[in-house]
Amino acid sequence: MSDSAIPFRSLFGHGNPAALMRRGGVAVACLGSIFALSACERKVDAPAFVRPPASVTAEAAIARDVPIYLEEIGRTAAVEIVNVQPQVTGRIDSIDFDDGMDVTIGKPLFTIDPRWFKMDLAQADAVLAQRKTEKVLADQEFKRVQGLVEKKAVSEQEFEQRKNAVAVAQAVVNAAQANVDTATLNIGYTSIKSTINGRAGQRRVDKGNIVKANQDTLVTIQRLDPIYAEFTTPEGNLPEIRRRMAEKAAEKTGDKALKVEIWLPNEPNNRRAGKLTFIETAVQPGTGTIKLRAEVPNPEMDRHFWPQQFVNVRLILETRPKAVLVPAPAVQIAQQGPFVYVVKPDSTAELRPVVQGQRQGGLVVIEKGVEAEENVIVTGQMAVAPGAKVNVLPPPTTAPSTTTTAPSTTAPSATQPASQPAAGRSSGK
Repeated sequence: MSDSAIPFRSLFGHGNPAALMRRGGVAVACLGSIFALSACERKVDAPAFVRPPASVTAEAAIARDVPIYLEEIGRTAAVEIVNVQPQVTGRIDSIDFDDGMDVTIGKPLFTIDPRWFKMDLAQADAVLAQRKTEKVLADQEFKRVQGLVEKKAVSEQEFEQRKNAVAVAQAVVNAAQANVDTATLNIGYTSIKSTINGRAGQRRVDKGNIVKANQDTLVTIQRLDPIYAEFTTPEGNLPEIRRRMAEKAAEKTGDKALKVEIWLPNEPNNRRAGKLTFIETAVQPGTGTIKLRAEVPNPEMDRHFWPQQFVNVRLILETRPKAVLVPAPAVQIAQQGPFVYVVKPDSTAELRPVVQGQRQGGLVVIEKGVEAEENVIVTGQMAVAPGAKVNVLPPPTTAPSTTTTAPSTTAPSATQPASQPAAGRSSGK
């Protein structure tokens, strides 16, 4: 037997049963491992999972002129308000208008019983006639003594008395004339007329009531065309507003006032254009705001605004040319700030950090990060990964969001350039 041969008895323990069992188990385990390794070598690798492109919709960024504005909430107010009061005491004889009627200057409103005042006028006329007669007598006596004093036929004292009597008679005549004028004026006051063009409110007195001069308010008339829109803005915006006003005033052509847009909260698409006419002379210390006033046409044909309504006010500071705008849903927010997905020519999505500007209806201004004509993803961003392929679906049948004009009440991002005004309620700051 050669040296390399291993006796069977040596391999399995010379016939010891326990040793045979232990060594037999090791052999079986080794054989099993060999067979397993052989099977792994024969196994074919499975193919890697390929994620399908995410389905998205996209729109091209556009460039157009947009306004830079401050947006606040205000109230409307009548340009003129007149509380009609009687200027004489008397009984209301007639009411010559209907509640809510549009009235013009000179329109009769109330009539106070004029009979008492006509009697006062007749009495004043009679007294005036008497005083004039006395004046004529005083003139005649003065002329008589004036011719005698030259001949030394009357004393100097009597001459002065007659002369003084003429002056007294003239003063009495003047007083009587004043009483006549007063009585005539009071008769005129018995007919109460409108002093402005406007709309009459509800009357506060009925026919037959006694009213007192300069005490009772009979009706209130408000001028509604044009109409004011009064609003406040943080004092931090005041320097920018004043600078823009100065620039407007220096222009040689066009309206020299800042433009204003006003609309009712439930009618965002029905805006009326006006102009800024007034800035309060002091900041309100309790709130740190400054009061402003705009004037807007409010013609009688529709009377779109009524006094004391809440309105949205947009003060346009300037117009920025060729600003880049994208649909508002395209802008997403992450921990690092706002971003958009831009669809590249190879149909991959590129994540672009952006700097937002102000909202312009359904669009938002992009100060930095996107150029005009670049396609941005509008919907489906949740399934998009940076650098991954995307499947751009055809646009919907409805009008694209780039044509939306409805304003939004959501404030733009706080990452606006420093050249724009300080924070307003919806000014994009």
